Amino acid sequence: MPGAATRRCHHIAVNRRFAMTFGDQKGRFVMNHPVLQEQSHDVALDITAETCPMTFVRTRLALDRMQPGQVLLVRMKGDEPRKNVPRTAAEQGHGVLGVREAGEGVLEVWVRRK
Repeated sequence: MPGAATRRCHHIAVNRRFAMTFGDQKGRFVMNHPVLQEQSHDVALDITAETCPMTFVRTRLALDRMQPGQVLLVRMKGDEPRKNVPRTAAEQGHGVLGVREAGEGVLEVWVRRK
């Protein structure tokens, strides 16, 4: 992988589970990681205009409407949703498959429904 020496791996503990994301030396997410580029989803949810607690309420409603094993892509902005949406999804038994910075302050999170 080009420039691999400048990247480091971050492990984020989420309710005794671990999701792996990749960042540069300043801790920013790498947007061109091949695993994240190829990650597919069944349903997309944009909660960039929402505030807590509605960010996870909308995420949970979307997950509740999905079939087990389907993947939800959640696009969000803000510090609280970045921390709370992946953590709460994992606490409820869903799998957090990946996280990436999509630019302009938007974070994308892939969640597999339990």
